[in-house]
Amino acid sequence: MTVEIDGKKKNICVEGIRDRPLPTKKVEIVERKGIGHPDSVSDALAEEVSKALCRMYMKEFGHVLHHNTDETQIAAGQAAPRFGGGCIIDPSYILLVGRATTHIGEEKDYMSLPCKPVALKAARDYLRRTFPFLDIESEVVLDARIGQGSDDLTGVYKASGVHANDTSFGVGYAPYSITDRLVLGTEEYINGKLKNEMKGTGQDVKVMASRIDEEITLTVACAMVDKEIGDKGAYVSAVEELHARAEENALKIIDASGLDVKLRMDVNTGDDYDRGVYYLTCTGMSQEMGDDGSVGRGNRCNGLITPYRPMSMEATSGKNPITHIGKIYNVMSNLIANDIAKSTGPDAEIHVRLLSQIGKPVSEPLNASVQIISEDQAQVAKWRSEAESITFDWLDNIDKVTELIVSGKVRTF
Repeated sequence: MTVEIDGKKKNICVEGIRDRPLPTKKVEIVERKGIGHPDSVSDALAEEVSKALCRMYMKEFGHVLHHNTDETQIAAGQAAPRFGGGCIIDPSYILLVGRATTHIGEEKDYMSLPCKPVALKAARDYLRRTFPFLDIESEVVLDARIGQGSDDLTGVYKASGVHANDTSFGVGYAPYSITDRLVLGTEEYINGKLKNEMKGTGQDVKVMASRIDEEITLTVACAMVDKEIGDKGAYVSAVEELHARAEENALKIIDASGLDVKLRMDVNTGDDYDRGVYYLTCTGMSQEMGDDGSVGRGNRCNGLITPYRPMSMEATSGKNPITHIGKIYNVMSNLIANDIAKSTGPDAEIHVRLLSQIGKPVSEPLNASVQIISEDQAQVAKWRSEAESITFDWLDNIDKVTELIVSGKVRTF
């Protein structure tokens, strides 16, 4: 349906669905791949390169030029970790791939742009400040293959900064369930505050949650750093301490929610002490041996993998923040859903799906679908107008989404 506000029209459809929100249903599964997982490293590098290109374009021309750097790949290396400190035998290989505006103008006005050096510097800076146990000079090979974008997409981009460069869609939902919050909060705690107290924990952290009724099991996998752990006994103690601290943090999240939830946490379940199997690494990253990575194979732009919620298969990280629907609409769908959820409260679940047509204004999607899931349909009728207004406002101010992305104020993985 068409919604008109102040003389402007948007294709917005708000519908109520009589159903129970997911947090009240029997089963829920949620996952997060932490910042050191190869897929997350790929996402992060793609996004860092995109933001660096945005800054270069803004400095040179006052606006962002066409680019997409969402194809970063990581090929795992080989390592020989051991208690007290092992070594990297074969460095992992990182390939920064994408399209960008590498030059502008013709003949006398021709100007080349240093896209590859900018990309490589952005990637090195991120690796250096994020992974303290990785020697980027000798333990990783960093390469860039970023070429000029195709004429049809750059043409769409140059014609107007607000026209979609793809026929695609974005998806978002809100609010987070307690399961969502536990998964996100656990990974961020281990890779945040806990790092100052337990240097033996690596950045490759994966958290998986299974909720059945009010019972939640968190399975945590955390790479341990060999040079910080002297022997088998120290490893066992470190894992036990990690378990205790992470569980304490999770219980605080549950207490703050006011919900009656039972928690079980398991850490490094792949270990087998009798057989001498330990999750031990040289760098705290599994890409050092056996684990490859690609952009878009991990977390969605809300930071989670949620098979019981609507998800888009689009990679968000690395796409340009002006015209690329795979980024703009995924981020904006979550922003819209969260704002609507603030109005509805915890009694409803919000799903948002935005569909574009290539060449059409980004602010005018072909279909902006908002679903309010609640058992109280009479209440949904009261929320409808507010949901339409919130959706309309975000679409009409698309530049706000771009600003949030470029400034790093919203997550993309």
